[in-house]
Amino acid sequence: MGFLNALRAVRCYLSLFPTSKSCLSTKASLLGDTNILLMGAPGAGKTTVGRIVAHRLGLPVIDVDDDVLETTWRMPVAAKLAAVGGECFLEEEGQALCNFSASGCVVSLTGSNPLHAAAMQHIRESGLVIYLDVDSEDIIQRLARMKVNRIVGQEAGVSMKDILCYRKQFYEKWLDVRVLCGKGDTVEEVADKVLKALERYQNHAAETYVSTRSDSVASSNQKAYFSDVVVEGLATDGGLYVPKNGFPNLDAREWLRLVDMSYPERALVLLEKCIHPLDVSALDLRTMIFKAYGSNFSSEAVAPVKPLVHNQYVQELFHGPTASFKDLALQLMPQLFAYCLPQMCNYLILVATSGDTGSAVLSGFSRLSGVDKHRTGVLVFFPEDGVSEIQKLQMTSFREGNARAVSILTDFDFCQRTIKRMFGESGLTGHLAVEYGTVLSTANSINWARLLPQVVYHSSAYLDLCRDGVIKFGEPVDVCIPSGNFGNAMSAVYAKQMGIPIRKVICASNHNRIITDFITTGEYDLRGRPLVLSHSPAIDILKSSNLERFIFHVSDGDGRLVKELFTRLDRQRHFQVPEPLLGRIQQEVLAGWCSEDDCLAAIQSVHTQTGYLMDTHTAVAKVVADRLQDGACPVVLCSTAHYGKFAPAVFKALQIQNIPEDPVEQLKKLGSTASRPEIHRDMMKCLKESGRRKHAVCQADYGVLVDEVESMIQDSFLKVM
Repeated sequence: MGFLNALRAVRCYLSLFPTSKSCLSTKASLLGDTNILLMGAPGAGKTTVGRIVAHRLGLPVIDVDDDVLETTWRMPVAAKLAAVGGECFLEEEGQALCNFSASGCVVSLTGSNPLHAAAMQHIRESGLVIYLDVDSEDIIQRLARMKVNRIVGQEAGVSMKDILCYRKQFYEKWLDVRVLCGKGDTVEEVADKVLKALERYQNHAAETYVSTRSDSVASSNQKAYFSDVVVEGLATDGGLYVPKNGFPNLDAREWLRLVDMSYPERALVLLEKCIHPLDVSALDLRTMIFKAYGSNFSSEAVAPVKPLVHNQYVQELFHGPTASFKDLALQLMPQLFAYCLPQMCNYLILVATSGDTGSAVLSGFSRLSGVDKHRTGVLVFFPEDGVSEIQKLQMTSFREGNARAVSILTDFDFCQRTIKRMFGESGLTGHLAVEYGTVLSTANSINWARLLPQVVYHSSAYLDLCRDGVIKFGEPVDVCIPSGNFGNAMSAVYAKQMGIPIRKVICASNHNRIITDFITTGEYDLRGRPLVLSHSPAIDILKSSNLERFIFHVSDGDGRLVKELFTRLDRQRHFQVPEPLLGRIQQEVLAGWCSEDDCLAAIQSVHTQTGYLMDTHTAVAKVVADRLQDGACPVVLCSTAHYGKFAPAVFKALQIQNIPEDPVEQLKKLGSTASRPEIHRDMMKCLKESGRRKHAVCQADYGVLVDEVESMIQDSFLKVM
């Protein structure tokens, strides 16, 4: 023991001098001279993991407890804690760490180091902080076996669980990279994860994005990072961005860690795995997520899963400020967009909406503050007769100088097609950039930052069922989704790719059944096919943009095929996929459609049986799930909007007479009819404040809409003076 203590003292002494690095290091670190700083709770295995990692990398290892504190104090850490007490101990420990320096080493911090801000600021300057996020029950069992008695705060009346819970906030504050440890992971498995995390951090170039229409040669020569695709929205070749190497996959023990987490905590862990920390830092991402999913949601659970009938469950995605599932993405996406913006330009966000996206985009971007808010504007195009009255009032209630909604005498497809055309015309985009210093972008689900957050709620629904004892992890579920632009369905496919055991994604259409026909036959045919308005206007769509991502997915990234198909669709309004590809499509998804009468009948039937009031889109999903789902496993219906947004149709379904004209009174009457869910507070507030206002209405003419874009820029703060 005397030899080991002497060796530790020499090693610590040498680490105090930068010039001693050559004496310590036997192999170049993955991060050069940067230290690898292992942080975690007491009992997280930092010391052992540090030794394993250092051995595999051929680097020196320093344990702060043994090599810094005990050497400095010349006494055991437990004795020091007993002698001076917890508060004084933290200060003396922090001072010792402030006097420490090293480079190119693996450093195992103490569990209490992160509680001293000055010490962590000092040590963090020398390295990358890797947080060993170990399950608290694993830690408690490990500490009990070790009979540890040298933890700050470990005293009578304070449980170890309370200590770990209190400390977690400090670990979250200082981490650069999280290593999510599965329940029961061994130290060797944790060490493997640390090495993979280091490799990922160093290899930022591996986490790039490609267009769904790019061939392998072109994509290898062009690198688009997360920050690029968020701002650009649409790829330059007209395709949609997707991760070049697909989604990360979590194992079952890692998913089990998420079961007892809150929605924001789940979102943080999953999005950290999908967004490289050099694109968005862990701390900044955490700040954005907890702002996005906080008091602005009427349910603390954010996206709760409720039992409906039999083996059917409904995931309520309407608790955000605009009462639509779009809030789950659009309370976060504007923050990501502002974070990634280049410094030199202003940006105008163009949005086409079939109802819900418009108000959700306006709400999300209105929550930006400071410089971010002054550099972005939002212009929403919506079909005058293709949205509900309440949706229209929500959109036109936003009257800020940099946010505007414009109605068009057309359908959604024209709105979406017009925006895509604007992006593709270099003359227009160049003129706006030169004349006004303004760049166009989009917040529709063609933007990757819109689609990505939706993966979280599909994952969260499954985890809720595990938490509530409905299923055990690994058992399958089906998901039934009202489908129009296919973004919601695509995000469920991606959740499955990450490891959520979704058996089938079921796409539910109304009588505009373009998705159902395609998945059934492999033929996408717009020839002579008019859009017919329905009681479920959010899915009144014929040209489904995100279908492009799905075909890219099932064709194993065949960009040439995708380009050929969608170029043909643009020119000939028709394409047919090869038979083998159709087989792969049908392995991934099922599809069915619902008539208007069946939609209303489902609302009335479920309300009579359970007192639960569905909106029209959820009813479409219910009808299709009843027909296609075999009952072998639970099915989650995505409830994409609050029933109050489509009050006239719901009144018709319930056969209620004497409907009030005032939308506010309509909501009150429906709220008194339904036992659940409750009336939506934010929607009621919005309607009370907005009243009936006149709004701009335009002809369906491309030139007119270009004028609207330019007028918006000229009238707002975006104009370059």
